[in-house]
Amino acid sequence: MHASQLTLYIGAVFILAIAPGPDNIQVLVRGISQGRMAGFVAACGFAFGVIFHTTIAAIGLAAVLRASPVAFEMIKYAGAAYLFWIGIKSWRSGSLSVAGNAPKKSLWLVFRQCVIGNMLNPKVTLFFLVFLPQFVQKNGPSPAIQMMILGGIFMMMAFLVFSTIGIFAGTVGAWLKRNPKAGVWLDRLAGTTFIGVGLKVAFGD
Repeated sequence: MHASQLTLYIGAVFILAIAPGPDNIQVLVRGISQGRMAGFVAACGFAFGVIFHTTIAAIGLAAVLRASPVAFEMIKYAGAAYLFWIGIKSWRSGSLSVAGNAPKKSLWLVFRQCVIGNMLNPKVTLFFLVFLPQFVQKNGPSPAIQMMILGGIFMMMAFLVFSTIGIFAGTVGAWLKRNPKAGVWLDRLAGTTFIGVGLKVAFGD
């Protein structure tokens, strides 16, 4: 890829990563409700999910999702239900907020939830199928290899942007936690956000 094309690709990825969307909104909420480390780990989880979507797009299985409305709808609603379930748990048990940074066990849970939530969004897979080939060079290596490289760049950019959001949100959350009642409302904010994102995934265009 020529330097000008690489610059264009990185610029496009940066804009996509920073534009408000389900992933970075969840990173923001995680950071506010659970602390800087949780926001950082959430960023790692969503960035890691890029590997899955890139691989699926590179080997062409995304085309199957696009050709099979039933498979697409099943995965979409499974992802929406998962996010909805996380939101309900937050409202009922207050499991998301902690005093300070989340413990290691909770951080692993954050990472796992973010990876699974990302993987269960077929719209992301289809996006990668459409977006990455635009930057594949005809005279370059195997298209699949090029798409994996492009996906790797996307993952690094997403991680940089999302982790910055998560750490900043954690700082805001630490300030909010000085109010003893803030934890309850932070849990409710997080739960409402997850439920809203789940509904958006299920019924959005």
